[in-house]
Amino acid sequence: MSEPSPAATVPGSPAAPTGVIHDIGYRHYEGRRLGRGASLAALTLHSLRGLFGLGRTARAKIMPFLLAGIMLLPAVVSIAIMVVAKQQGVAYPTFAVAMQAVLAVFLAAQAPYLVAPDLRFRVLPLYLSRPVTKGDYITAKLTAMTIAMFLLVAVPITVTYIGELLVDMPGPPHTKEYFAALAGAVVFAVLLGCLGVAIASFTPRRGLGVAAVIAVYLLTSGVSAVLVGVLMSVSRDSAAAWAWLVNPFFLVDCLQVWLFGTTPNNDGGYPPDAGGPVALVAIVALIALSVTALVLRYRKAAAS
Repeated sequence: MSEPSPAATVPGSPAAPTGVIHDIGYRHYEGRRLGRGASLAALTLHSLRGLFGLGRTARAKIMPFLLAGIMLLPAVVSIAIMVVAKQQGVAYPTFAVAMQAVLAVFLAAQAPYLVAPDLRFRVLPLYLSRPVTKGDYITAKLTAMTIAMFLLVAVPITVTYIGELLVDMPGPPHTKEYFAALAGAVVFAVLLGCLGVAIASFTPRRGLGVAAVIAVYLLTSGVSAVLVGVLMSVSRDSAAAWAWLVNPFFLVDCLQVWLFGTTPNNDGGYPPDAGGPVALVAIVALIALSVTALVLRYRKAAAS
C-alpha cells in the first residue's frame, strides 16, 4: 500500500495539482522537414503572387494587370509595324526607358504591399519565430520585386522578338539587341526593386509608401531633365551628358550602351569614356545602399 503524499498529511495544505490529457484528434506532422530553403522559396512565391494580385481580392488585381497590359501595348504596335511596313518598331533596348513612367507607377503601387502590412500589424516576429531569418525575409521580398519588374520588361520584348521571327522581315533578326535588352532588364529590375522596397520599408502606411516612391522618381527625373535643359542651353553639352545619370533609368541605359554598344535613349548621349564605369559604380552603390538600409530597418523592426 502506497504512502499518502505530504500534501495530503498536512492539515490545511492545498490539494496537489492534477491534469488530464484529452485526445482531441490532432495528428502529429510526420512528413519531411524542408528547412529554411523551402521557407524562403515559399515566402518569395507568396510575395510574387501578391504583387500581381493572385490570391487576393479582385480589386487588388486591377492595378498590376492594367499596368502589365499597358506594357504590352508597344509590343503589339511593333508587331503591327513589322507586318504592315516591314520594318522594326520600338527598338528592344529602348523599351524600358520609353516605358519608365509605367514601371515607376507599378513599383510605387506594389512595393509598399510587400513590406507595409507586416510592419503595420507587427507580424514580423511571427516570420522570425520559424527558420526564416531577417536576411531570408529581406531576400524573399527583394527577389519577388526583382522578378516582377523583370517580367514587366522581358515579356513584352520577348513577345516582340517572337513576332519578328514569325514575320517575314528583310534582313536578319535583331538578336543581339534583344539579348542586350534582356541583360539591361535584369539590371533595371535589380536596381528598381531594391530602391522601391527600401523606400517603402520606412513607413508602415501603404499610402505614404506609394507617395514616397513616386516622389523619388519624379524628383530624380525632374532634376535630371532640368539640369540637362539648362546646361544644353548654355552650350555645356559635356556636363549635360552627366546630368542624364541623375535619373536611374538613364543610369542603367548608360551602362547598357557601354557594355553592349546600343544606341543611347536620350538626345545628347552619355559621357564617352568614363560614363559607363561611373554608371556601373553608381548602380552597385545604390543597390548596396538600399540593401543596407533594409537590413538596418528590419533589425530595428524585429527588436521592437
